[in-house]
Amino acid sequence: MRAFSLLDLSLITDVGDARQALMQSLDVAQHAEKLGYKRFWMAEHHNMTGVASAATAVALGHIAAGTQKIRIAAGGVMLPNHAPLVVAEQFGTLAALYPDRVDLGLGRAPGTDGATMTALRRDPLHAADHFAEDVQELLHYFAPEKPGQRVRAVPGVGLQVPVWLLGSSLYSAQLAAALGLPFAFASHFAPAMLDQALHLYRSKFQPSQFLDAPYAAAAINVFAADSDEEGRKLMTSIEQQFVALRRGTPGRLKPPVDDPASIASASERMQVAQALAESAVGNRDSVAGWIDHFLARTRVDELIVTGPIYDHAARLKSFDITAEVLNTRVKACRE
Repeated sequence: MRAFSLLDLSLITDVGDARQALMQSLDVAQHAEKLGYKRFWMAEHHNMTGVASAATAVALGHIAAGTQKIRIAAGGVMLPNHAPLVVAEQFGTLAALYPDRVDLGLGRAPGTDGATMTALRRDPLHAADHFAEDVQELLHYFAPEKPGQRVRAVPGVGLQVPVWLLGSSLYSAQLAAALGLPFAFASHFAPAMLDQALHLYRSKFQPSQFLDAPYAAAAINVFAADSDEEGRKLMTSIEQQFVALRRGTPGRLKPPVDDPASIASASERMQVAQALAESAVGNRDSVAGWIDHFLARTRVDELIVTGPIYDHAARLKSFDITAEVLNTRVKACRE
């Protein structure tokens, strides 16, 4: 592992609001910057009352303005929701304001429901079918201007903003390999195809102007605390949110509970456990041991950490413990 980064969904709690969530995201980013996290990722979700980062470029501008050196990264922008030119202009603007600090991760899923996709003025049935062409069009807008080029991203043209492909299946892994782009897998909520996707990406990778060799990242949840019991309790907030999502009643992040079995039925808990399988839970030693096994198995170049924890102080502490573990691993890798 060469680096580690942090994914923050700017979650809105049951007693909070979007402003509080975004201000806490900035506090997390400032904290992460001091702890050695390389990137601060935010993701696009629409029509979700518990997520404040729908306007991802705007949210990342808020983070960049309040930090000094940590890279700001879309993890990601759901490209089927947008015209590539608009995305190029948004992230070209960020790159002009914050040079060499911006990464653009692109996802193929809509990040919302069909009705909301229609409200976004995109085709719910066919927009994703053009993902590969849209990615290449977007890369074109960041490239140096060519003679006779009629459509430009201003700002954006010539800025060569680094583009990542994100995914939870094999499609984006294969496309990232073909285009020679970095690839990140969403194993923090859809872990089933992680190992297969990483193998496909590495085995099919074609060197490009962007990368000489594959660069793979994977996301995990971490619920780190002073004890295993406390870490397990912290995890129950996101478990409640996953259950609500599967019941068709998504909402804001709720406080943790003492008894995980009280959250839902046995079958629902099994489904949630499968979705959250890539989670490090417990005290420092438990988290460190779990992470070591994950790194040995996946051999990722970058580990993306997320921690959907209800209490802000507990979330910061979890990222503290995780950074202490990961800084040791990065240092050992460099030596």
